[in-house]
Amino acid sequence: MNLKNRLMGAVPLALVCASPVVGTACACGCGVFDVATSEMFPTASGGMVFLGQDFMDQNQNWSGTSSAPADDNSDKRIRTNFWTLGGQYLFDRSWGVQVEVPYWERLFRTTADSGAVEDFTHGALGDVRLKALYTGLSPDLSTGLSLGVKLPTGDSTYPNFDPDTEIGTGSTDLLLGAYHLGPLSSDNRFSWFASAQWQQPIAHKASYRPGAELDAVSGAYYAGWSLSPTVRLTPLLQVKGTYRRHDGGTLGDAANSGYTRLFLAPGLELDAGRMRWYADVSQAVYSNTSGNQLIARTLFKLSVAVGF
Repeated sequence: MNLKNRLMGAVPLALVCASPVVGTACACGCGVFDVATSEMFPTASGGMVFLGQDFMDQNQNWSGTSSAPADDNSDKRIRTNFWTLGGQYLFDRSWGVQVEVPYWERLFRTTADSGAVEDFTHGALGDVRLKALYTGLSPDLSTGLSLGVKLPTGDSTYPNFDPDTEIGTGSTDLLLGAYHLGPLSSDNRFSWFASAQWQQPIAHKASYRPGAELDAVSGAYYAGWSLSPTVRLTPLLQVKGTYRRHDGGTLGDAANSGYTRLFLAPGLELDAGRMRWYADVSQAVYSNTSGNQLIARTLFKLSVAVGF
């Protein structure tokens, strides 16, 4: 896809026990949804609004680099729908802003004190993200930086959820990001991109500090399928990676938090004038978790955006 003719982008983890005790941890893995993929990069001045949905079903207990018995983890399932409403505006060819307002719907299945397995469901506003964008590093806006903050707006007090299961982390986090995209062929039909974001808690509850994390994605896409003069279909293939440090605080479970994960994610992007639809499916190819954690082997992402 020609970099100069691309519209601005649209849409937009607590994922080593020394003895075989029952763990009480769950790897959220939701930070991988926030790192930018190619459809999110601002490449023209102006604005856009977007709505995205991500889905994750954590139903497999994992320890180290392999699956582990379900009995080793008191948590049994975490199924989450992530909805994100946002907007982005580039004031000129150098500066812009972005806001993301999430809403989560979560099912948490865990072992109660009585020994019975119980289900708890909760939906609430998530942690809002505000970012400043700088795209003035190259004339074609192919390289950019972002600096932002994640606010503690999400619900972190629901009584039936653990601190690492709550919809909100209760922390204020610093967000540092960068991206680059460029051609792989002289006719711009094949291109590549890379993006990364570091999330560092800078203010948190005394009882719980979420682990800092790095999310990154790299991929390539083919922009040669023109369905009409105004409609283009773009297939892409991505590798997504996440590294998360251990949680802290008196309620943080350091032994059963922190991980490294890699996903392979094929996707499709459909551009039609000012409208853009995007979808990808991420399949885990490597997971290394500390202790016992619930993971999802497959992640799903959908989004739609309108530029103006």
